[in-house]
Amino acid sequence: MRIHTILGARPQFVKAAVVSRAFQDFDSVDERIIHTGQHYDPDMSDVFFDQLGIPTPWKRYEFGGGSHGKMTGNILIALEELMLDEKPDMVLIYGDTNSTLAGALAAAKLHIPVAHIEAGLRSFNKEMPEEVNRILSDHVSEFLFCPTHASVENLKNENITKGVHHVGDVMHDASIHARSHELIVPAALDASVLESDFALCTVHRAENTDNEAIFNEILAFIKKQSEQMPVIIPVHPRVRDRMKAAFDNEPHVHLIEPQDFFTVQGLLARAAIVLTDSGGLQKEAYFHRAPCFTMRSETEWVETIEAGWNRLWKAADAERPRKEIEEYGAGDAGQKIAEIIAKI
Repeated sequence: MRIHTILGARPQFVKAAVVSRAFQDFDSVDERIIHTGQHYDPDMSDVFFDQLGIPTPWKRYEFGGGSHGKMTGNILIALEELMLDEKPDMVLIYGDTNSTLAGALAAAKLHIPVAHIEAGLRSFNKEMPEEVNRILSDHVSEFLFCPTHASVENLKNENITKGVHHVGDVMHDASIHARSHELIVPAALDASVLESDFALCTVHRAENTDNEAIFNEILAFIKKQSEQMPVIIPVHPRVRDRMKAAFDNEPHVHLIEPQDFFTVQGLLARAAIVLTDSGGLQKEAYFHRAPCFTMRSETEWVETIEAGWNRLWKAADAERPRKEIEEYGAGDAGQKIAEIIAKI
C-alpha cells in the first residue's frame, strides 16, 4: 500500500514521527512524506525531521505565508498534480491546518481514501480557521482516528459513524518517547531560571495575534503572571517583533527562539504552569502534569478541563479536582493506527 502523508506544521511532524515509526513494522506499507512548507522557518520545520527521525520528505514544497485561501489553494493544486501522477492508495492527514484541508480535498476529489488522525475534535467556534479545516476534513475522510471519546461522539452527532476508531492520542506516544532525552537549556536562557517555579508560554493563534485588542489582553495577562514567577516564551515568528516591543523592559519575561520538540518537552516537565493558546500544548502540559491556562474562549480538549488540569483564562468557575485522563491511551496509539491501516 502506497501512502502519501501530508505534513506542513510543527505538531504534524511530531505526530507523524510516531506513526511513521510504527509503519516500519509492516512491509506492506510504503509511506511517502509530502512536506507542504506551511511552516517555512527552519526552527519550526527542519529541526523536527532531524531530531524525531522522520524520513526525509519524499517531496517538498514551499507554500508558507500568504492568506488562508492562497496557501490552501496553492497546496491543493500541487497535491492534486502529484496524486494524479503517483496514484497513492491512501492519503494520510493530521490535525487541522491548511495543509490538512488541502490534502483531504485533493484526495477526496480524486476518489483516493483519506485517513484523518486527530479526527472529531471540535471547538464549536467556526471563526477559528482550524475548526473549519477539521470539520471539512472529517466529512471527506473514510478512516477517522479519534484521540478521545468526545471526538467519537462529535462525529456521531454529525452522522459520521463508519470508519471511526478510538485509538488514543499519538501526542501521548510522542511525549513518552521524549522523556528519555536530556534537556539542553536554550542558549538565550539563563539556566538559573529553571531552578525555581516558572511558567512556559506560547502564543500563535491567528484569532489572538490578528486581533489587536485580544493580543493586548494576552500581553497584559502574561505580564501579570510574570509578577508571580518568571515566564519563558518560545516566540513564534508571527509575533516576534511585537513580543520584543512589549517585553523589552520586563526582566521576568524571557523571550527565546522556537525550540525543538525535545526541548519543549523538557521545559514542560519542569514548568509550574503553562500559558498557551495552542491546542496541542494543552495536552502536552497534562502529559507532564503541569496545570494549564488556555488563552482562548473554548478548547477542543474538553477532558482536560473536566479533569482539572486546564482552565480557560477568563473562566470564572473554580479550579476542579484533578484526575487522570485514561482515554488518551497507554502510549500505543501510533501502533494501533498502523495496524488498522496495514490491514486495509
